[in-house]
Amino acid sequence: MTTPPTSVDGVPRREEFAEVLELVTRTARSYLDGLDERPVREPGARAAARSFRAPLPERGSGAAAALRELLDRGLEASVASSGPRCFHLVVGGNTPAGLGADWLTSVLDPLAYAWVVSPLAVELERVVLDWLRELFALPELRGGVITTGATMANFVGLCAARQWWGERQGVDVALRGLAGLPPVPVFTSGYVHSSAVKVLGLLGVGRASVRRCAKDDVGRVDLAALERGLRELGGKPALVIANAGEVNAGDFDPIAEMADLARAHGAWLHVDGAFGLFARVSPRTAALCAGIERADSVTVDGHKWLNLPYDCGFALVRDPSLLARAFVYDAAYLPDPDDEEPVLGSIGPESSRRGRALAAWATLRAYGRAGVRAWVEGHLDLARLLAQRVDEAPDLERLAEVPLCIVCFRYAPPGVPEGELDELNRRLGVALLEDGRFYVGTTRYGKRTALRPALVNWRTRAADVEQFVAVVRELGARVRSELAAAR
Repeated sequence: MTTPPTSVDGVPRREEFAEVLELVTRTARSYLDGLDERPVREPGARAAARSFRAPLPERGSGAAAALRELLDRGLEASVASSGPRCFHLVVGGNTPAGLGADWLTSVLDPLAYAWVVSPLAVELERVVLDWLRELFALPELRGGVITTGATMANFVGLCAARQWWGERQGVDVALRGLAGLPPVPVFTSGYVHSSAVKVLGLLGVGRASVRRCAKDDVGRVDLAALERGLRELGGKPALVIANAGEVNAGDFDPIAEMADLARAHGAWLHVDGAFGLFARVSPRTAALCAGIERADSVTVDGHKWLNLPYDCGFALVRDPSLLARAFVYDAAYLPDPDDEEPVLGSIGPESSRRGRALAAWATLRAYGRAGVRAWVEGHLDLARLLAQRVDEAPDLERLAEVPLCIVCFRYAPPGVPEGELDELNRRLGVALLEDGRFYVGTTRYGKRTALRPALVNWRTRAADVEQFVAVVRELGARVRSELAAAR
């Protein structure tokens, strides 16, 4: 009897691969061909997503039928976040090289835990980290791992910092824990990202341990307050978090000055550079990151400005031995962490590690330093174009300078009282997401509600920026009329 190409008895068939791969490849080609013009979100996305709610089937439909169902309804329910008009959060888009390598990763399904189970994934991770040290001119940060994103990269860097801090108390905190030790002092500016604060909670340091030294409601660092706080410790160790590219306007802490203070008072300097570290690749913006080479740990995302597939982050640390002590992981059946070949699962939080290095390597190999610099500088130009169009529009108001790739502004038509602008812009943010032609979120900049489009996708062009401004003004006028009619 001939085995059918698909099965409904719950047992996968090798013969299913041919039909599945052909189906997905054909759909992917069509999707990518239309991605530049596709709305970020379709009007029926909510209903399409909820249409998948159903009881678990007793008998399966087979691979091809399941994939057809997913593609038929799933594309409408998805958000085209890899397209050129998604300015929400800070979201890059897959490059051809990254996408191809990511598909290959799924085919090979490597376990990037240790060299013995995937020489390719482990070696490429080491190469990628070396290339990033070159790209960002950070040769002294000799340790590191690839993570799921900046949150877990912050976890790695701050876990190394916690280990360092404990050893200054004469305690291996990875072994004994923090019980009985004094609170871990943590200093930063008002620019600190919520993911770093979240990580401090996960590490047992505590979210309440963070002392924000800010001189205004925007969050700019108060260096005098930071110095006083460190001096009050009398030489006891502390953690200082500097921020390279804050999320509302892309501004930077003065990292060099914070590095001076950290060194003078014996503190650990951690720099969160999720997207801002890419300022380092262009002479036009490199000064924003001055001093970052003196950090003890640095984090950066791959799925932001490097346009790698989700999810991917990088953690770099100055002292690799701290990672080995913080994340020691051993069992009789596992490779020895002290083997000549690296055991990456013993120097980072994850043991089950996807081969994220394949897409990272392919992207850097395909486009090189010059390519990364070209698209970073292209986005710098687009951000300045957007700022110019905002400044020219009578009903838009820019709220901050544009040092990098984020333009913070609000809809502020003449005649609307200041007290009504927050609600107007909040509703405009909702309207933009529901409209779906462009995606951008609202934020609070100082005490004002604002839009904060971030331009980091390699597909985005000047025409997208021009149209975005037109759509904001169009929807802003509509929302304003609706609010006036409701009064």
